[in-house]
Amino acid sequence: MPYTYEFPMFGYTADAIVIAPDGGTYKVLLIQRKHDPYKDHWAFPGGFVDQDEVADQAVLRELKEETGLEVAHMSRLDVFDKVGRDPRGRTVTVAYTCMLPQPVEGTAMDDAADVRWFDINALPPLAFDHDDMMAMAIARLGL
Repeated sequence: MPYTYEFPMFGYTADAIVIAPDGGTYKVLLIQRKHDPYKDHWAFPGGFVDQDEVADQAVLRELKEETGLEVAHMSRLDVFDKVGRDPRGRTVTVAYTCMLPQPVEGTAMDDAADVRWFDINALPPLAFDHDDMMAMAIARLGL
């Protein structure tokens, strides 16, 4: 019989903030969500951490599954755990950043309907609390 906890469990996710310089500005890679919650909204590539991996592995896997892009390493930005950040239930995410030398074309796969690069100063409305993540990434990276 598996061990059970008296406390509710929560979701554990990892999100990829991929940024690249482009013509005097910076762009960020976003996916358009294929499913609810926030269907058709733009978000960072990311998703749930599998039982057999850590967040550092999950963020690389999710980036590849949703955009086809592979990077060797991402840096941890912070943990985002605001109550109510995900309408599906209590979810904590580890956000990561990666700076590429230039935007690289991605392909929408898995649960992404589209993938595009957006100027960090002209973003569409973002899903979840991804606007908070973007603001922190801009400040930390000095963009």
